[in-house]
Amino acid sequence: MAGEKADGIVIRQADFSESSRVVTFFTREYGRVSVLAKGAKRLKGPFDAALDLLSTCGIVFLKKSSGALGILTQAHLLTRFTPIAGELNSLYGGYYVADLLYQLTEDFDADERLFELAQQTLAELATPEADPLTAIVQFEVGILVCAGLFPDLSSCAVCGNAVETEAKFAHWVSQGGLLCGSCRREEYSGRSVTGGVIAVLRKLSNPGSGLAARVRLTKDQTRECHQLAVSAITHVLGRQPGTLRYLNF
Repeated sequence: MAGEKADGIVIRQADFSESSRVVTFFTREYGRVSVLAKGAKRLKGPFDAALDLLSTCGIVFLKKSSGALGILTQAHLLTRFTPIAGELNSLYGGYYVADLLYQLTEDFDADERLFELAQQTLAELATPEADPLTAIVQFEVGILVCAGLFPDLSSCAVCGNAVETEAKFAHWVSQGGLLCGSCRREEYSGRSVTGGVIAVLRKLSNPGSGLAARVRLTKDQTRECHQLAVSAITHVLGRQPGTLRYLNF
């Protein structure tokens, strides 16, 4: 039987037996894929050190049509994630990326944009000159956009008036949009969002324009963008991602 070939980032591992693991990849070609890696726990196993968490690998796997786990037959290391020494946001930022990829994607739902974003984010988290918190925020925004979950920043969710970035709005999480000052009510709970942050988020959510790569965030903007993104992510999942508590914003 011919195997399926893909490039994938290791986003989760779970013990299966004394010698084997279930490994979940986020792949360029197939999206999220979980496969059984027989012998992966052996010191001299068939996959060497290619299956470390957050490593990018070239893999071959046998896809099962019945919905059962596929079988990993080959894996060779392409790149290894090496966090910045002594920078905990770099290390835990990588774990957070893996967590979001696992929680916010579906099996065999490919998204090449998201795969490229994940690789870019891991590269930035491993670069001493880069700000890990900015990289994390850009990934949060990007994965929400790819999943179709990013809030509507163009108009008030109640009155429909256009959002002006000079004003202050509230993020209406349950409706995935903003509320202007006139429409904001106690029953529409939501965190305030400044006009400057709305402008930044518009740039970050439009990577094709080239603006996202040129955005430089202040500490306050980083924190506000992160809070809005986490509110949207938490609403979708019904809870905060477990790895979030290790990040220091």
